[in-house]
Amino acid sequence: MSAVSSVFLPLDRSHTESIQELTDRVVDGLLASLPRAEQLSADERRGIIARYTAVLEGNFIYWMTGAYLAVGSEESRSIILDNLREEVRDCHPGMLRKFTMAASAVPNDSDALAVYRNLSNVRLFIGRLSPAPIIVMMAFFEGFIQRFMPYLAEIAQRQGSVEREYTDVHGVCDIAHTQELFRALEAEMTHAHDSCEVVENLFEGVYLLRTLIQNIVATPLFSRALQ
Repeated sequence: MSAVSSVFLPLDRSHTESIQELTDRVVDGLLASLPRAEQLSADERRGIIARYTAVLEGNFIYWMTGAYLAVGSEESRSIILDNLREEVRDCHPGMLRKFTMAASAVPNDSDALAVYRNLSNVRLFIGRLSPAPIIVMMAFFEGFIQRFMPYLAEIAQRQGSVEREYTDVHGVCDIAHTQELFRALEAEMTHAHDSCEVVENLFEGVYLLRTLIQNIVATPLFSRALQ
């Protein structure tokens, strides 16, 4: 898919639903191409969990903070702040670390290096503080995480882990987070229209993040599925 060059305002609910349908299709494609958990070796399972942790543990709150700094509408800020408050209050990075340790998949230097380039691309995108594209990216990611949790839980279980708090929590809370972020998108696009801003490359972050997710789950089986 190629990035959309620009969006003509105003954005109404039907446009938001179309954007959500597109992001859902990207999630569908990622999930459909995942290798079957029972076909993965122990090292491949460990690698997926480790790379996922290397990306999420130290970056999700940074990305959501970038969204908070970028947006201009009070409604968007309120929605994003609630998400950030939950992440910090319930110590989601600590929850993820506990999950990763139980699966004997703590990231090492090789895991961090494996995702470095594509993670850097997402960080630089966030740093541009383009409000609507960041919100679309984060809504896409919340939707992906929610649907990815059963798979992540299964490969952790196959690693001998019985720790399920992280996957159980995010399999539920991210449903609401996704919908709230699309509501924030409506508010932000209305604000952009009122202030005569042009929204460009609305899906750029989605495609950058899709590449990073493919990097996270990269195994020989996954690579063949993408061909």
